[in-house]
Amino acid sequence: MTTDNFPKILTEKINDRNIKFRNALFDLIESNVTEDNSRYLIDVYSTSKLPEIREKVVRLLYNKTFPHLKDFFMAAYKKERYLHAKLLCLRGFAQFVPEEEVDKIMVKFNETLAKRPLTTPYNYVEYSYLKGKNALPYLVSKYHYACFKNALELVDKQYNDMPSAFKGHFTTDELGDVVSLRSPQEASKLMSVFFEQQRR
Repeated sequence: MTTDNFPKILTEKINDRNIKFRNALFDLIESNVTEDNSRYLIDVYSTSKLPEIREKVVRLLYNKTFPHLKDFFMAAYKKERYLHAKLLCLRGFAQFVPEEEVDKIMVKFNETLAKRPLTTPYNYVEYSYLKGKNALPYLVSKYHYACFKNALELVDKQYNDMPSAFKGHFTTDELGDVVSLRSPQEASKLMSVFFEQQRR
């Protein structure tokens, strides 16, 4: 396999808790990924139990159209628990299949999403990721599928229905990197005040 511009540490024994391994992975950019070395990344994804590692791998791959990635994205979609992680896998998978197949997946996705206010109130983290520039807005803009538009409308509604203490903490940019909109301390204080008021 070709390893040009690809860190050797990522082709050896996978150790996602090793700081050098993690730094090498998170320093990678999409242009470093070739069809050959993408297979190393799939191995990293399959081995890791850490969501942040798996998400980084998916983000490095989800614009690639190497034939073997179709099955990878579908398997990853089924493996992930959180909706925003599933959506990133679906972003990659959508490149390989027609709208009808994407729509079938999104029916269940949107059903689960609709239940979020009941199962996980104040789910601002997931909503913020889903609203990020590399997530639903990207998919709506690229594909114009009704299923993506419906999901974004639902996310926006559920996000807007939350108390202000849970809004505007962060977003993600076009690359999927987190952009803080306020400090963690400020965010924590706003939410603490909200819950204190709820207890009165």
